[in-house]
Amino acid sequence: MEKLRDIFLIFVACCVFLSCRDEVKSVVNKPTDPETTPSMVTEDVVTLISDSGTTKYRITADTWLMFEEAEKPFWLFPQGLLLEQFDSVFNTEASIRCDSAKYFKDEELWRLDGNVKISNVRKELILTNQLFWSQKRQKVYSDSFVHIEKADRIIEGYGFVSNERMTTYSLNHPSGIFPIDEERMSARRKADSSALAADSTIAITDTTSVRPKDK
Repeated sequence: MEKLRDIFLIFVACCVFLSCRDEVKSVVNKPTDPETTPSMVTEDVVTLISDSGTTKYRITADTWLMFEEAEKPFWLFPQGLLLEQFDSVFNTEASIRCDSAKYFKDEELWRLDGNVKISNVRKELILTNQLFWSQKRQKVYSDSFVHIEKADRIIEGYGFVSNERMTTYSLNHPSGIFPIDEERMSARRKADSSALAADSTIAITDTTSVRPKDK
């Protein structure tokens, strides 16, 4: 009886061994769309950007999505970013904040959307809802409503062209120039916020899908 039991146990062990040996595991790769699926995701970003071997910019962002496998590679900053520009001794001479941003690598073109706030070396404040920055052409521009606060006056209009340092710029279609007055400034800022919000309903609907034209 014991011999029969031993033979049975050996048979069971052999079956288990063969079953394990013949087991084949297969991995099915789920196809992904490189236009919508990032190749890399980075959180809490602080990175420096060099130009001609010199560190000129710093980017700070909560989330950085890289789409390196897309037909036209791009980066996406869905929660916005802070871009700072340095002078030769690493002092911040200009800065840009926005609600979201997209960088087109091949064109070296930035697109900034939503509550874009620019401060230049002259301490001037520039507000708009959408802004493009072409690194290739060293040019900053916008077709949206623009509000500029200078030391002695406020300038408003549509369409904006500037150098990279935001020190030499022009408005394509000025709509008003107002002397500085604190009470009036507060009222104007409220009105500008409403104008920017209205402008945003058209300007940022295609933030992640439409490639802007370089100008």
